[in-house]
Amino acid sequence: MQQIKHIFFDLDHTLWDFDKNSSLTFEKIFNLNKIDVNLNDFLPIYEPINFKYWKLYREEKVTKSALRYGRLKEAFDGVGVTIEDDMIHHLSESYINELTTFNHLFDGAFDTLDYLKDKYELHIITNGFDSAQNKKLTTSNIKQYFKTVTNSEMVGVKKPNPKIFNFALDLAKAKATESLMIGDNIEADIEGAHNIGMDTIHFDYKDAHNNHKFKRITNLKMLLNHL
Repeated sequence: MQQIKHIFFDLDHTLWDFDKNSSLTFEKIFNLNKIDVNLNDFLPIYEPINFKYWKLYREEKVTKSALRYGRLKEAFDGVGVTIEDDMIHHLSESYINELTTFNHLFDGAFDTLDYLKDKYELHIITNGFDSAQNKKLTTSNIKQYFKTVTNSEMVGVKKPNPKIFNFALDLAKAKATESLMIGDNIEADIEGAHNIGMDTIHFDYKDAHNNHKFKRITNLKMLLNHL
């Protein structure tokens, strides 16, 4: 990777430990709103539903509001708990507001970024919502590492659409052939970046994909073996 000058990171599930922060957020809002649901039952139902809705959102098949309502409605239905629509809407807003009060990063995030910052220009490309992603970067104390931040709301399309990658490259004044994308989602992050000529490393933090087509790491410090 001697030609690499720019490294683009996804944020959620790549640097920012979404699963851990989300779990703590649900624990908080359920307690505040006296929702009697066991998190150990709820989260295994919610997480694949959330993944499904984000895929639909990337494909422009659901709106932001439909994503926020639908993932909660289906998850409560899945655990057999009836929650009124007004409360689901309230919980969906509370979830967004409280999520950025928790800011756990993946192990090795700071050490890895400290190592990379003097050798490469670092950037973010995220499908997350603008206000939430900026809060995550700021409150987790990693915003200063990144020269540019590109989110899907700025561009009007989402990864893996090539427009968001080309927008990010233009913003960074970078060439695809000199750029590396690191992310957890094979379709959105890895294939999307690969298709426009960027190099890629799949961050498989769950160690669930042994896809030999792309370079793969299971923890952030493994990046140092490649860079």
